[in-house]
Amino acid sequence: MKMNEVINNVEIFGIESAVRGSKYPMATDTNAVTGEVTPTTYKLATSRVGEGHDNFLNGIIVQFDLTFTNKVWVELERYHFIDFISSQSTMHRICRFDMDNAFIEYVDPRMIEIMKEKTKAYNELQEEIKRLQAEGADVKELNEKAKKMYLEVLYSNPAGFKITARMTTNYRQLKTIYLQRRTHRLPEWHAFCDWVETLPYSEFILPKKD
Repeated sequence: MKMNEVINNVEIFGIESAVRGSKYPMATDTNAVTGEVTPTTYKLATSRVGEGHDNFLNGIIVQFDLTFTNKVWVELERYHFIDFISSQSTMHRICRFDMDNAFIEYVDPRMIEIMKEKTKAYNELQEEIKRLQAEGADVKELNEKAKKMYLEVLYSNPAGFKITARMTTNYRQLKTIYLQRRTHRLPEWHAFCDWVETLPYSEFILPKKD
């Protein structure tokens, strides 16, 4: 899986100011502190997770579009310092997605066909309801049927369904994610970690080399 299939529209903020802030503990005059990256900066950034010396990485903010499957989203949500700005919604639009392009390659084609059948049946029923409503007919029973059909679509959706979200996080959280996911079984995590390696000053995030 390629990086551009997972990550797009990246913006990074605060590198210089975060580096400057990392020097405050040893400064007597903060106005004289610069944002220059020094060997001490790298030493602080690459300290072990949990030591706290890398706290300045919280100030380097990263925002991006992230496309993951349902399988990976539930794993990402364990991290406390990566947040959704907004995302596509299966709750609102599941029956409007292009089912031929909505799934990762590992989803069984038979399951995709089931999803196509279910979304087609729901959309056709909705059109029928609209037509009958325009004629003044009572559509209460059909609406109840449509609600059940929609739930069937939602709960039948395979874990390999792709959703794009706008995310915000920081270098310190990426440091933890990279450490835990670099050798993960799922290919989406590999692509994510490949992207992390391309970030400016990725040396702040990646494990120190011997």
